[in-house]
Amino acid sequence: MNTPQWLRALAGGALILAVTLGVTLAVAVSGVRDGLQVIGHRTGPQVVATQDLYFALNDMDAQVANVLLVGAARDLGVGRDKALEIYAARRTQASKDLQQAAAVGGGQTLADVIDGLGRYEQLAGQAILLDSQQPHPPGRPPAAALERYRQATDLMKSAVLPAADRLTKANAATIEAAYQDAWSAAQRSAVFVIVLGVLLAGVLVALQAALARRFHRLVNAFLAPATVGALLLTGLGGGLLISEAEHLRVAKKDAFDSVLALTQARGLSYDANADESRFLVDPSRSAVYAQRFLDKSQRLAGVPGATLDTYDAGLAGATSLTGYFGTALRNITFPGERERAEATMAAYRAYQLDDRKMRALHDQGRLRDAVALNTSYQPGNSNYHFDRYDKALEQFIGVNQSHFEGSIRDGEDALAGWGLIPGAGALLVAALTLAGVRPRLGEYRP
Repeated sequence: MNTPQWLRALAGGALILAVTLGVTLAVAVSGVRDGLQVIGHRTGPQVVATQDLYFALNDMDAQVANVLLVGAARDLGVGRDKALEIYAARRTQASKDLQQAAAVGGGQTLADVIDGLGRYEQLAGQAILLDSQQPHPPGRPPAAALERYRQATDLMKSAVLPAADRLTKANAATIEAAYQDAWSAAQRSAVFVIVLGVLLAGVLVALQAALARRFHRLVNAFLAPATVGALLLTGLGGGLLISEAEHLRVAKKDAFDSVLALTQARGLSYDANADESRFLVDPSRSAVYAQRFLDKSQRLAGVPGATLDTYDAGLAGATSLTGYFGTALRNITFPGERERAEATMAAYRAYQLDDRKMRALHDQGRLRDAVALNTSYQPGNSNYHFDRYDKALEQFIGVNQSHFEGSIRDGEDALAGWGLIPGAGALLVAALTLAGVRPRLGEYRP
């Protein structure tokens, strides 16, 4: 191969590498941007919305049970009017969550939730109406009202909540797949960009060396900045992709995984809290509801082998937990998160102790006192401690949610301008390469 052919081969190789580098970087940036959009603005919020729906549905059912528990009593626990007020608020909340879910689709599963919720509200409304028509002692609603409530809560358990849970799981699977695709692609693309950039810089250096030997000019005024430009595009582009992969990892693994576990814990906590009211209002199913409360407590913060009698001691002495809280506690990564976790667990333990007190009153035949303890928001009572626990849990979630949103925002901010930079950078390197070679080839004389 003679000198002109050698120079043309090197220049052609540089042009091909420059274009390939630009295209690779542009595609990688677009993929990362799409991943951030899916995780941060579509599927991630959708998971939170469906979990919010799950919690609202459970509290609706709990408030119906509370209405039947307190009856017309004005000096007992939450009170009928307050329970109905909370029920209406949760119903509105569930409606908004369903609207958000419908905005991005949900298929048959969403239709199942909507259909089941409509039938549930009809049964719950009948139970409330029947209860209001016949005065009764606290904890002993009319048989007809209790029968309608059984039908309602069974429907909630068998159809509505499972469908809502399927929505959450489907969206959680989507966000996991989107994360794995975006993170892996960013990592691979970073390596590919660096390899391409090093090859491009090497070819440009070789081209300059060949021109220097032939034309006795140490530095080519165009090829030197082309080489610098190629190295800058490579360094900045590769560094960007590595940084974006880290933003994705922090958003998904450090933050969102905890958000998911903790929002699931919140929904399940409201379900367990409802089981306490169900336990009191329906004596024929009290053993079933007591076992369900324990099962849900174990799913929240698992203490292997514990019963209701031994759960508190096991929880206080546990060095590690299973369940949703175990997942979140093993993923403490942000400033202030451990303090929020400790406050949540302390409030959860206080709430659990109230449950034992309530069951003890029930077993002593002090049903009115058990109802008062269970439904009251006054300091020292169960709903008071549950509310404190719920607020602590919200703050725990909030730490992770804010870092999730911050990581998504930082990732998107870092991509500003990178829709144009890869193409513009590659074209600039290619143009400088041509400008540096063509005049020299014109000067060449065999």
